[in-house]
Amino acid sequence: MINLGNLITEKRNQATMNLDELSISEALQLMNQEDQKVAKIVEQKLSTIEPVVKATIEAFNQGGRLIYLGAGTSGRLGVLDAAECVPTFGVSSDMVIGLIAGGEQAMTVAVEGAEDSQELGRQDLIDLQLSNKDMVIGIAASGRTPYVIGALTYAQEVGASTASLSCNGNAAISKHAKYPIEIEVGPEFLTGSTRLKSGTAQKLVLNMISTLSMIGIGKVYKNLMVDVKATNEKLVERSKRIIMEATECTYEAATQAFEASGKNVKLSIVMILTGCSKEEAQEKLVQGKGFIKNTL
Repeated sequence: MINLGNLITEKRNQATMNLDELSISEALQLMNQEDQKVAKIVEQKLSTIEPVVKATIEAFNQGGRLIYLGAGTSGRLGVLDAAECVPTFGVSSDMVIGLIAGGEQAMTVAVEGAEDSQELGRQDLIDLQLSNKDMVIGIAASGRTPYVIGALTYAQEVGASTASLSCNGNAAISKHAKYPIEIEVGPEFLTGSTRLKSGTAQKLVLNMISTLSMIGIGKVYKNLMVDVKATNEKLVERSKRIIMEATECTYEAATQAFEASGKNVKLSIVMILTGCSKEEAQEKLVQGKGFIKNTL
């Protein structure tokens, strides 16, 4: 029998004991008040997030991958963050990977028993041919999910970097990760519904890890997404605006460079700022290890 009594994420929130008796306006205000606490709690844990970002950058620099894994909401948030790295930072779909217990179908339909299997977590990483160059981050609001524990245990055996993200103190998964992050957001607005404050906290932390790690490998110039993939009309226009912002050029000049570079924002910016050809810009970026600032 699983004892959830000691998990703060499962306790009743004293501020919402009469939740079903509140007006919509009162409930909205109360829910917003609870949500506002989350960012402040994350702020208190920044020192535990920093080494995870550094380890992720190191993994990328040695050709490794960032692999998120979890069950239920935690797994879905990892999959979401991984998927959004592709268009935002122009990375391949196998550089940042999200695994969810039960596979893709678990994104929309709960797969019974999947999260309770340590072996399944282990096998999912074996199937990915996990190496010691990779970074594995196990996510579980409860901090006790067997799927995550099994995966982290295997990752440590392989020699990969490991981190955990939970919303309870002294979490079981923390003992299986080199870099544990525990964001204790307290009892949920709706008892046990960890898709709420816990999910918000996890999303905030994953945003930090992926975004700052991408900055750390040259995917950002100043505060611009210079490796964005222009996969639709909106992103084509965004790409041109980024070129204009970075170089203070006209829309026409940005369009010309964008086309000449093969629709590559980063190359376009280097071409304009240094007055060089596409080929020369490519060489400058190689020498600058992908950082625009190093080419200037």
